[in-house]
Amino acid sequence: MNVLVVNCSPVRNGATAEIVHIVAEQLSDSFTVKSVCIDDYNFSFCRGCRRCHATAKCVQHDDIDLIMDEFERADVIVCVAPSYWADIPGQFKAFIDRCTPWCNTHEPHASLSSGKKGYAIALRTGPSMGECQRIIGSIEHFYGHLEIECCGSLGLCSIEYKEALEPHMNELKDFCTKIKSPRK
Repeated sequence: MNVLVVNCSPVRNGATAEIVHIVAEQLSDSFTVKSVCIDDYNFSFCRGCRRCHATAKCVQHDDIDLIMDEFERADVIVCVAPSYWADIPGQFKAFIDRCTPWCNTHEPHASLSSGKKGYAIALRTGPSMGECQRIIGSIEHFYGHLEIECCGSLGLCSIEYKEALEPHMNELKDFCTKIKSPRK
């Protein structure tokens, strides 16, 4: 099985990237794992033209197709997102907006192959879990419209720098164990 781990932050060497690295490493003994950073791709904002509602294709041709090819190849998708003003980073939101051709709220729509499982990891610098829940909710909403089954989530608070991850290593390892052995 193939796993795609997405760094939803534009930062390639911070706490979010470190979580992506940890998850990929933990899963690599059971799966073929690919990690990507949303900022490794070039794409424009959605224009709101709604042409994709009639054609199931975007009028813009850029790296969105490359990212969606990665989603298509994956059996399991893990999105890791930090809090940017109490929600997902703008770069990831712009990506989600561009996924409208795959959104199941209009016909015709493009679709990913069925049976994909999605997981979400949220992190924030502050101490309360509410903000993590909002981020997880955004990711799970996205998964739902792409018909990716939401299978689990993890929120991590008080994480500003990757050095703050050490006390959370067991949580991350336990979360990866759940991905490896999902409940039937």
